[in-house]
Amino acid sequence: MVYEARTYRKNYRQSDLAHFQVMIKETDLDIGVEKKNYKPKLVQLAQEISAKYRRQLEDYIKTHQEFLTSLEPVQLTPFAPAIAVQMAAAAKTAGVGPMAAVAGAVAESVGKELARHSDEIIIENGGDIYLRTNKIRRIGIFAGTSPFSGKIAMEILPELREYGICTSSGTVGHSLSFGKADAAIILSADAALADAVATATANLIQEPDDLHNALEFATAIPGIVGVVAIKADKLAVWGKIIKIVSA
Repeated sequence: MVYEARTYRKNYRQSDLAHFQVMIKETDLDIGVEKKNYKPKLVQLAQEISAKYRRQLEDYIKTHQEFLTSLEPVQLTPFAPAIAVQMAAAAKTAGVGPMAAVAGAVAESVGKELARHSDEIIIENGGDIYLRTNKIRRIGIFAGTSPFSGKIAMEILPELREYGICTSSGTVGHSLSFGKADAAIILSADAALADAVATATANLIQEPDDLHNALEFATAIPGIVGVVAIKADKLAVWGKIIKIVSA
């Protein structure tokens, strides 16, 4: 989770979709579905699905506090819920704690269930996104005080059909970061992996000169298909499925 979703949510909303919110404690989802498929029952369903995954994580954390607090990968016990397994695997790959993957994992888990009711979906969870699309999508980039902030967008091709698009920042928002990146944005078919790698990538950026090494780190991880890293007036981009355009 990168920054206050309510403030910058406009960067992600798609005009051809009907959007609604689901809020449960700290979980704050902005969900977009095809307008033809929008109905009040779908909002209720999204609420129930979100509550289910949140409850699974809360129940696991009650007896495994390290899952919540560790800044390093952890070993799961048998019978951990699937969403915790996904988060732990992503964290191990990125070398971070499992909660670094929570926003992406929740967005994807909810999105995959809602996909039975809408072919096109975008779910934003505190700046992290699960996207299911058949068309080119444009998503704006907020990067704090960087001159790129609000001026550029990612144009994303629908080649993978499903994407996690996750951001970490050391200069914006309340999430823990050991770096000073204005934005480290990671794309992957696995939203939990995108979230964890975004955190790890942002941790590597203190100055603009660090963008090259951060890009090398992220692109070396199997499953990562796109990277955008921003620090001050410098920007690094990698990936065939994204193009940077004017916002």
